[in-house]
Amino acid sequence: MDGRHRTAKAGRDGKRKRQLAGNGAESGAAGNGAAGNGAALHKPLGLLAELTHRCPLGCPYCSNPIALDPRGDELDTETWARVFTEAAALGVLQVHLSGGEPGARRDLIAITAAARAAGLYTNLITSAVGITAETLRKLADAGLDHVQISIQDSERASADHIAGYEGAFVRKRALAAEVVRLKIPLTVNAVMHRANIDRIGAMVDLALTLGASRVEIAHVQVERAAVEVEELRRRHHGKIVIDAVVPDYYARLPKPCVGGWGRRSLNVTPAGKVLPCHAAESIPGLEFWSVREHSLADIWANSPAFNAFRGTDWMQEPCRSCARREIDFGGCRCQAFALTGDAHATDPVCHLSPRHGEVGALAAVRTEAPYDYRRM
Repeated sequence: MDGRHRTAKAGRDGKRKRQLAGNGAESGAAGNGAAGNGAALHKPLGLLAELTHRCPLGCPYCSNPIALDPRGDELDTETWARVFTEAAALGVLQVHLSGGEPGARRDLIAITAAARAAGLYTNLITSAVGITAETLRKLADAGLDHVQISIQDSERASADHIAGYEGAFVRKRALAAEVVRLKIPLTVNAVMHRANIDRIGAMVDLALTLGASRVEIAHVQVERAAVEVEELRRRHHGKIVIDAVVPDYYARLPKPCVGGWGRRSLNVTPAGKVLPCHAAESIPGLEFWSVREHSLADIWANSPAFNAFRGTDWMQEPCRSCARREIDFGGCRCQAFALTGDAHATDPVCHLSPRHGEVGALAAVRTEAPYDYRRM
């Protein structure tokens, strides 16, 4: 990126930040009417755009659904552009371009440009495999604001083994260097588990070496690891932001999943279905509307799936009378269904749930098996 490009980008980014600041005050308001079920209707802030389920990696912990959308069912460029325009009008400030691997889309540059044209802050979530330096430069020219790269371990052999792709680690490091060279903010995503839990510090060191401004450590599994994260935050304060997600089975209170069902975010699948959260399709009986047949505003306000768990009227005890019912919103609906068979139940992570003890029992189960790689 030459000096003229940097100057132009700095001016554009400054204007963009002012736009976000202005829109944020409006979108943070209590709401803009009532949803189809009578509950307060808040404005969404974020859109997860799953551009494709295709991915060169096969990470065993991949959270994409079992039934993946085939390439022929993916939304075209024009439809994504319309979705972004409607999202911005609805109050959305940022779009996360995800997958699968977004780089599998030949129209990724056009999609990114469409998101920028709609006034959205654009974040690319990528495996880094399939994005070349030339493609990244074109994405930057199209208005890409931020990049997140998943790295499976700090050691090359282990990282490639977890990803199920030989050579992935080297390609991730190369793309990260190019992101930083283009002065695009970089986040490193690290999922920690038994195979790499002893290298949390090394993962943070790697993120610093790569020039990342933030590292997201997901699933800090044991108390020792949580203590280590706090020490790393103290040691690297002012150098890098370290976010850590503690697994629910170490908690007494549930997380407010996606900020509350149908309150702050929405997810569009590769085929166009709109979900209140990434895993919502795991709950049977929900009716999901598609952007092929409905506007995003109509879906946000009236979709049966979005209204299924909006507000508090759907809650059972102890949630219904709990003082935290509008703080954590009963926890995760998908997790409640997975553990109890009832999506209306209190998330068993909560210590007030009559089934809270089952969470600890499940967490104690240990099995050893070869990785089952996710392939399309």
